[in-house]
Amino acid sequence: MIHQTAIIDPTAKIAEDVEIGPYSIIGANVEIDSGTWIGPHVVINGPTKIGKDNRIFQFASIGEEPQDLKYNGEETTLEVGDRNTIREFVTFNRGTPDDAGVTRIGSDNLFMAYAHVAHDCQIGDNIIFANNASVAGHVHVGNYAILGGFTAVHQFTQIGEHSFSGLGTIVNRDIPPYVIVAGNHAQAYGLNKNGLKRRGFESDTIRALHKVFKLIVKGRKKRDEIQAELDSLMEQFEEVRTMVAFIDASERGIVR
Repeated sequence: MIHQTAIIDPTAKIAEDVEIGPYSIIGANVEIDSGTWIGPHVVINGPTKIGKDNRIFQFASIGEEPQDLKYNGEETTLEVGDRNTIREFVTFNRGTPDDAGVTRIGSDNLFMAYAHVAHDCQIGDNIIFANNASVAGHVHVGNYAILGGFTAVHQFTQIGEHSFSGLGTIVNRDIPPYVIVAGNHAQAYGLNKNGLKRRGFESDTIRALHKVFKLIVKGRKKRDEIQAELDSLMEQFEEVRTMVAFIDASERGIVR
């Protein structure tokens, strides 16, 4: 299952059924769980933990040092969950001591060619990074978010769950959950209705979220003028509570 030309550090812990292709390099303190397939010419450095049933394609660079001038060789880590697809030339960097010291990738994600996840990012589950989508350090990406091709996200930015960014979007503020953004710099264009329908959201929930979008994201009224209406919607819909809580907690401000 391990090609004879692959180079495996003696400290690496690799499950028996892991397949490693020609000329791939597995460095020190790397752990790879069962069912994972690694193609040719992949480099994985540690400390890195990779879960089950991942597929890592040629020329990916996983677990390399953070691209941070303050980093001085401290031991930091990368953790990758299960069933991720990691395509050609994708790069994941380890964390830094200035944050939690760990970059985390969840499960069931698709990272298309040339996608980049920088140091200390926290990436959830069921997310799509289209080709060349890149997130700078300390970015958090919520479950089911989709970053369109060539999306670039500023450091410390929060990407809400079920959100969507269009092709070539430059993100320098937080994207609220369920919202579609696009442009340079990003602007909010509406609710991700089609995505929510595909994922089984009820029509009344989508209408309530769209109402919140119009009230807070695009509305011009002061908060105290809309609070009673928001309170009513939050009582009825957990998703509305999620959206409002995200917006209220935003430190960078949200895309509007």
